[in-house]
Amino acid sequence: MKNIQRFRILVMGRANAGKTTILQRVCNSVDKPEIFDGNGNKIEDDIVQGTERRGHHNIEYELVFKSNPGFVFHDSCGFEAGSTQQFEQMREFVMDRATARSVNKRVHAIWFCIPMTDCHRTVMAAEQKFFNECDTGHVPVMVLLTKGDSLELDAIEELEDEGCEIEEAQERVSEKQKELMKKWLAHIEHELSNCKFPPKGYVALQKMHLEDTDCTVLMENTGNVMNEEGLQKLLISTQQSNLLLCIEYAVRK
Repeated sequence: MKNIQRFRILVMGRANAGKTTILQRVCNSVDKPEIFDGNGNKIEDDIVQGTERRGHHNIEYELVFKSNPGFVFHDSCGFEAGSTQQFEQMREFVMDRATARSVNKRVHAIWFCIPMTDCHRTVMAAEQKFFNECDTGHVPVMVLLTKGDSLELDAIEELEDEGCEIEEAQERVSEKQKELMKKWLAHIEHELSNCKFPPKGYVALQKMHLEDTDCTVLMENTGNVMNEEGLQKLLISTQQSNLLLCIEYAVRK
């Protein structure tokens, strides 16, 4: 494990699930990532945008933030139900990178994003297909509930249905949002636990649009599902600025 230079994560989920925003918070950045091909050659933005406008998306591209080069991210794009070609490309990538001969090319974790913007359609055919058909081997999959702030309107409506006046509903909305998030988290966990290859863990994320949002819970939970201590240390090393996380890991070990 000492030869591994960077922690590599595949980020998955539907389009507009807030994936880029999460990566920015994790890397403490407001900038877009630099993009490289598999050989370390930088790819200019206009080339990337041009290929994406033509409907092409390369999961092999490496996304790296200048603020934290200890991470390398891959984006699966927003594969939806029925997109067989995208699904097969993603599965082939996962299989190849889970067992790559070079340790620096292997994927170490997968973050599967499910947005709460459409909370009544959290586990659809695409999610079922992935967790039933894609064996990620020793690479752990974490489900990330994203855009939790979108539950605010639902929370207000529920409070009003309970008889709360508007002013009281606004005072209690944060508490109700947390209740709704717990409810949908339990629902998603129940649905996916019956799949052939269920996720190893779940994290509910909120306020990721704020630049100072703390990602300790995400990092901690990702580290907890790693099978190898060397990978845990590598993950923690990318978060040297997070003193609390580093101390907690040191105490546990």
